[in-house]
Amino acid sequence: MDSETLRQLLEEVRSGAVDADEAVSKLRHLPFTDLGFARVDHHRAMRQGLGEVVYGPGKTPQQCAEIVAELLSVAASHPVLLTRGDAAQIAAATGRCPGAVVTGGTAAWRPSPPRSERIVIVTAGTSDLAVAEECRAVLAAHGLTPELVADVGVAGVHRLVDHLEALDRAEAVVVVAGMEGALASIVGGLTGGPVIAVPTSVGYGASLAGVTALLSMLSSCASGMVVVGIDNGFGAACAVLRHLGPVESPGGGP
Repeated sequence: MDSETLRQLLEEVRSGAVDADEAVSKLRHLPFTDLGFARVDHHRAMRQGLGEVVYGPGKTPQQCAEIVAELLSVAASHPVLLTRGDAAQIAAATGRCPGAVVTGGTAAWRPSPPRSERIVIVTAGTSDLAVAEECRAVLAAHGLTPELVADVGVAGVHRLVDHLEALDRAEAVVVVAGMEGALASIVGGLTGGPVIAVPTSVGYGASLAGVTALLSMLSSCASGMVVVGIDNGFGAACAVLRHLGPVESPGGGP
């Protein structure tokens, strides 16, 4: 449940459309539901603005399916996501809860209404696309339509020049890069909007499975750049959503 859904429920109680007993039944899920192996947090969207997400690794397919079903059982306006799911986990979750949009290892149910903000995701190389696609899938589930600019890394940075207008218009830019991670600093120096840098584990020997790119991004001279963990496309998407904030309702509130 989130603030908008709770506000609607209270209005229905006030108008008499929902009686007190029914409202209590709906509120009984707050703040969480104990499934025995997991305590599903139905209150998170009210606290953070973003609902709980199911992280696949370490869970059985049945556990993934049960948590997704529980999240969907409560009325809310935010999407439900399963991230880093393998084929068996996604099959179990979508079999129990049909209607998901599946992108790689990310499955999304109950997408948010479309939003108009312009978001650009930039990758240094084609090998960074899996992380970029995770980011794009999470943003799409929240109503955004990010533009993907792929394979414009510093070994051929002239490829980025064709997209300077898109960077200039963007309300947030996600830069996904491995190796030495230098693309994030270049993009950070070309746009005034928020830049979220994602180091990836792509690279040879001294790239240290993404540690070199991570340290390079943290040491960037492009002021104010946000850096998330290695290969964390999901975290980058959440950073964008927090920067943008909630969509205002017609009444002017969140």
